[in-house]
Amino acid sequence: MSDHKSEKGLQRADLARRSGCNLETIRYYEKIGMMPDPRPSRTGYRFYEEGHVQRLRFILRARELGFSIDGIRGLLNLVDGGTQTCAEVKERTERHLADIRTKIADLKRIERVLAETSAKCSGAAVPQCPMLDVLTM
Repeated sequence: MSDHKSEKGLQRADLARRSGCNLETIRYYEKIGMMPDPRPSRTGYRFYEEGHVQRLRFILRARELGFSIDGIRGLLNLVDGGTQTCAEVKERTERHLADIRTKIADLKRIERVLAETSAKCSGAAVPQCPMLDVLTM
């Protein structure tokens, strides 16, 4: 049997199912160099290994935690080079955490302004609206 099903490895659709990631996202990560190229088969199909699954899960989990593409790329460079130390990873994580805390503070400020403004709004069918007043300040 010489069809692509007889060769060992995962096709992109299998990688997508195993990782919970959609095909276009996998293509994107390949295009920007975050995913290594899969090995080509004798039949021209591209096959992914377990390492691809693990790397994709790493990327997806880092995205869930709010790391930017550049942040993830930096972490992957440490891992790929085998030069990572817990201190370096912690420093990158602490920087990211500080950014997240700044965003949370900004969102809390926005929430407060919106809640205060919304409370002042009568909701009546009149042209005057406190929300529009806040936006034109």
